[in-house]
Amino acid sequence: MTGNKSVTQQQAVFNQGLISFLQSSPSPAHAAATMAHQLEAAGYQALNEGDEWQLQPGQGYWLTRGDRSLIAFRLGEHAVAESGVRMIGAHTDSPCLKVKPKAELLRHGCLQLGVEVYGGVLLHTWFDRDLSLAGQVHFRDEAGQLKVALLNIETPIAIIPSLAIHLNRDANKNSEVNAQLHLPPILGLKTGDNPTLVLRNLIAGWLRREGHAVKEVVDYDLCFYDTQPPALIGLEQEFISAARLDNLLSCYTGLQAMLAVDTPQPATSLLVCNDHEEVGSASAIGAEGPFLESVLRRLAGEEQKYQRMMARSMLISCDNAHALHPNYADKHDENHGPKLNLGPVIKMNANQRYATSSETSALFISFCEMAKVPYQRFVVRSDMGCGSTIGPIAATKLGVRVVDVGAPQWSMHSIRETAGSKDAWYLGQALQAFISNWDGQI
Repeated sequence: MTGNKSVTQQQAVFNQGLISFLQSSPSPAHAAATMAHQLEAAGYQALNEGDEWQLQPGQGYWLTRGDRSLIAFRLGEHAVAESGVRMIGAHTDSPCLKVKPKAELLRHGCLQLGVEVYGGVLLHTWFDRDLSLAGQVHFRDEAGQLKVALLNIETPIAIIPSLAIHLNRDANKNSEVNAQLHLPPILGLKTGDNPTLVLRNLIAGWLRREGHAVKEVVDYDLCFYDTQPPALIGLEQEFISAARLDNLLSCYTGLQAMLAVDTPQPATSLLVCNDHEEVGSASAIGAEGPFLESVLRRLAGEEQKYQRMMARSMLISCDNAHALHPNYADKHDENHGPKLNLGPVIKMNANQRYATSSETSALFISFCEMAKVPYQRFVVRSDMGCGSTIGPIAATKLGVRVVDVGAPQWSMHSIRETAGSKDAWYLGQALQAFISNWDGQI
């Protein structure tokens, strides 16, 4: 993000990196692994929560919990109690269809897998897509040791066919989807045989081809995903279209902001990317769990220093925002309809569904002004419910200043979403200004 390239060239390089990140991250575990790889390549050192930490000022570190939530931080030159921590938050998960434990179904000659809906999925978008499987697999090797591996089949192996309009004449008026009956993907045609080991045999075969010595597949955490790759689209490539933009776009942008500020800073900077945001964050690895707080307390060392540190800290919660849709403009408040490619969106809600205050909003505006990037605002219509993010959770648990922001996008929670090709880069520039220039004061 630095150098003598033009802004347009910088954005192009940034977007190609984002596309690569999205393509290599079909599950939360893959996203965490991809980020860890980039952190290690940048000189960040891995930590284990079970070890005693010996940390050095100026050095970067990273750790995961459950292999699906990640925290990375670079220690500043000043003590954290004096300078606080500059925090960026995002989440690694996206709404999807997760495979059930006993998934195989044989119905009318078709082999299918039962799925459970994870998060607020826009269900009709999953029909007639070329689907594959990815996630974590636990297995025993030939010595009987329990191992874990990342699985990504990559090739299309399943589809959820739509019902023809001739058999449902009201399909364009009422497209109700029954998750139990209508969503099991079809893997192929099969008759007569017991299908109960099909999935485990598929997993074991893939693992062996990847060089693992597999005796038995014990369990898995797998999700279906669309194999269509991300793309820049539009007459002038104004848009990026991809799966999981919510919220891997924010994970990537926060990570790149951390890596771009590679010189020693006075204050400590930190990136946290939690799993399970789409289902409420209440888990050991979610934002409502203790992961972030436990790391912060270890950085502070003792209670009084921890309290002083938090008083000087701030978290920018990054989660994509609803862009104004030209075909549904009435779904937005007339004064708060953010548009694509006009900069990151500051999200506010009087009922605290977002944690932004006038103070933290003013601070984020100052970061945008430092970075010379535009910004926008979003408030939901007064007669509609409002979504939420990890922002209010972090504010409640930590008592820290929080601003909720995000790149604007269309089709949130669809199998394929659309964002502006400039906005993630704009957001990244503001995050860099936050890490580099904020002095901890209003």
